Amino acid sequence: MRKLFSLIALVALVLGFASCDSTPKQNWKVVDGVITFDVPAREPGQESVLGLRVDPIPTVRIGFIGLGMRGPAAVERYTHIDGVEIKALCDLEPDRAEKAQKILTDGNLPAADLYSGEEGWKELCNREDIDLVYICTPWQKHVEMAVYAMEHGHHVAVEVPAATSLDECWQLVNTAEKTRRHCMMLENCVYDFFEMTTLNMAHNGLFGEMLMAEGAYIHNLDPYWKDYHNNWRLDFNQKHRGDVYATHGLGPVCQLFDIHRGDKMNYLVSMDTKSVNGLATAKEQMGATEFANGDHTLTFIKTEKGKVIHLQHNVYTPRPYNRLFQVTGTKGFANKYPIEGFAFHPDGLAESGVKYDDLNAHDFVSEQMREELMQVYKHPITAEIEAKAREVGGHGGMDFIMDYRLIYCLHNGLPLDQDVYDAAEWSCIGDLTAMSLEHKSAPVAVPDFTRGDWNKTRGYHHAMAK
Repeated sequence: MRKLFSLIALVALVLGFASCDSTPKQNWKVVDGVITFDVPAREPGQESVLGLRVDPIPTVRIGFIGLGMRGPAAVERYTHIDGVEIKALCDLEPDRAEKAQKILTDGNLPAADLYSGEEGWKELCNREDIDLVYICTPWQKHVEMAVYAMEHGHHVAVEVPAATSLDECWQLVNTAEKTRRHCMMLENCVYDFFEMTTLNMAHNGLFGEMLMAEGAYIHNLDPYWKDYHNNWRLDFNQKHRGDVYATHGLGPVCQLFDIHRGDKMNYLVSMDTKSVNGLATAKEQMGATEFANGDHTLTFIKTEKGKVIHLQHNVYTPRPYNRLFQVTGTKGFANKYPIEGFAFHPDGLAESGVKYDDLNAHDFVSEQMREELMQVYKHPITAEIEAKAREVGGHGGMDFIMDYRLIYCLHNGLPLDQDVYDAAEWSCIGDLTAMSLEHKSAPVAVPDFTRGDWNKTRGYHHAMAK
């Protein structure tokens, strides 16, 4: 018996040492069977930035950081938007900044100041004559740059995903709340034409009550892995499990479901396949013997109001490009991939003004009727800018609509279409799905980044000037 008590005492002593201050504290606990991360308290001086408005900016002065894959196209798009000045261009590699400069000078626009090297982006952010810092760098640099830019008085637009960890998501939220600066993630897929039309249909009640939606990023990247500077993307996937690129599929669904505008994501569960193609690619290109990211990852998310979101991620296997985007409601259904189509219960179209015959919920409406619906319910923003967006381009025009809306809101002092809470909610999925997978698909709570304010705004909408 004495030996047993001595053993217990020894275990207690070891556990005591293990929990001393020098060891990082666990920042999660299990609540009702759900892994739940701690939500940090809002610090004194911070205020919510829900519906944040700032003074109108008649001419938006922009500095671009990251001129590799996406940056130059963004610079070119901004040459087609009135009321902007491109003041600075920055890239790690000097020649990339110089090539982007030619976009301006070849278009008879004023040359921008150029920055390069490891610290060039900080020099750009230290300027006082910039209103917006536009970040198109590898994911690992997004938060460091966005936080620094906001702390130096600039609004921020940052490529997807805005953050790669839960801690980084909170950094973005806390900095935006402290500085009262906009932090928008550049999620272009919410501006695609079918998604915008579907959103407008939903706002007009055609789908009835929303129940379930699907989103995905299924895009075989075999032809592109070597295009990422210093192999940063494959290296990230080699080290990280989970849905590391969820925002393209999730963003449009969150707008449809009014996430943090009347509903919120409560918890998720995730499963993945083993890595076969990802591992083979990493072995060939990096000499890797292990690969964390599964070839196909599937995630289900439950919302406060009982809706379900299904996400998928696969960038490794031979499949046609697919973001899924399926929407199921009590009166209707929308589907984008591989075929665009709608299906409705007859009651769903009763007040639409669109003529229909033999309508049933078992089949897509006819192509003619689909085209008529797309015209009747074309989103007002799309109707306003569609022709120019298709001309300028950027993934068919949705990139231009995204940039146009960002500048429109800054010009008019309006809340942005995507706020910092969207950036955090859509980006945190990577970390949360990894947590679920590492615990045998256990449910993991999605933090409320609004800290209780998720139900204060009634429904998602695009702010418009009067």
